[in-house]
Amino acid sequence: MFIYFWILRLAALFGHSKAKKIVKGQREAITALQEWRAAVTAPVLWIHVASVGEFEQVRPIIERLRENRTARKIVLTFFSSSGYEMRKDYDKVDKVLYLPFATKRNAKKWLHALQPEMVVFVKYEFWPAYLLRLKKQNIPTYLISAIFRPKQLFFRPWGALYRRLLHCFTHIYVQDQASAQLLLRYGIDPVTVAGDTRFDRVTEVRSAAKELPVVQMFAGEKTRVLVAGSTWPEEEQMLARYVSEREDIRLILVPHELHENHLQQIFQYFEGRYVRYSEASPMSVSMARVLLVDTMGLLSSIYRYGAVAYIGGGFGVGIHNTLEAAVYGMPVVFGPRWKKFREAQGLQEAGAAISVKNYRELAAALDCAFDQQQVMGQAAASYVQSECGATEKIYREIF
Repeated sequence: MFIYFWILRLAALFGHSKAKKIVKGQREAITALQEWRAAVTAPVLWIHVASVGEFEQVRPIIERLRENRTARKIVLTFFSSSGYEMRKDYDKVDKVLYLPFATKRNAKKWLHALQPEMVVFVKYEFWPAYLLRLKKQNIPTYLISAIFRPKQLFFRPWGALYRRLLHCFTHIYVQDQASAQLLLRYGIDPVTVAGDTRFDRVTEVRSAAKELPVVQMFAGEKTRVLVAGSTWPEEEQMLARYVSEREDIRLILVPHELHENHLQQIFQYFEGRYVRYSEASPMSVSMARVLLVDTMGLLSSIYRYGAVAYIGGGFGVGIHNTLEAAVYGMPVVFGPRWKKFREAQGLQEAGAAISVKNYRELAAALDCAFDQQQVMGQAAASYVQSECGATEKIYREIF
């Protein structure tokens, strides 16, 4: 942890933008918290997430609390700069901060300043200094939407010290039965299978999807529209080849990285057959075969205009959000790195998704998904619907 801390500071010193934001945000967090807390008399709920994905998992619970006009104040903390920057103005909580680096000294100062009534961590957050301090002070602490696998450090022969952290939680709410059984095998209890709140979240997002006239104009009444979301360069090259080999396919491409250098690279793949979302006109949209979305925050609404979805990230560190597409009743295709994502396995078992390892498999999978769009799409929608309900279960039990 300390090695990581000094690497982060060194990266900030040499101008790494994300590292600079994290170091600065952590340095200022306790002072900002002290100033805010001095004026607050109501009980405080502290919620901590790593980044945007984990925030989306706890968001339905936060909004349920606000619907019921809770008297509690809510403090939301992030570790990542991308999560903090994207949600620092989120109006359903009372304060958004970075979480200070997890030393014993910081944990003690943070909890002394915050004085939380209860704490909720989401999915993968196991900061030893904070968890041990929370346990020592007998502050109710919950872990939600968690998922565990036998190969994790907690369950290794040398993992006893790390397993100790799991006993710091008052209650653990896991996504599946396999996680619950694994925890119980090691004497970690109480644990409840509640499911994954992301299913509830994507259902809410679908009901509030934006109307996007440019995308509607591009997709029109055409049935062979592919939406590729959160893509990376290797995937973009394969998709460009696929589109060039199939004249009836129209592609809506939403890259993971939107900086101009990356966009210019993508333009070369499609050799003038594209139009940028930010520059689209009725004439250019009608002539293009590829709509390149260069604007953030639209992907979850864009999926509604497609027939088949390709989810990026599977040829890199791991696939991005498959549920945002599946909730619209779309067949889903993604790369080989999906095994840490329970929903990816669930979609495949339901007959709604296909994993691929190379271009040949990608092309075959997309062809199959278009041909079987109705059957696979119905399977996707049914799977998402069957997994909803985690928010209500967790909310009832904790609050």
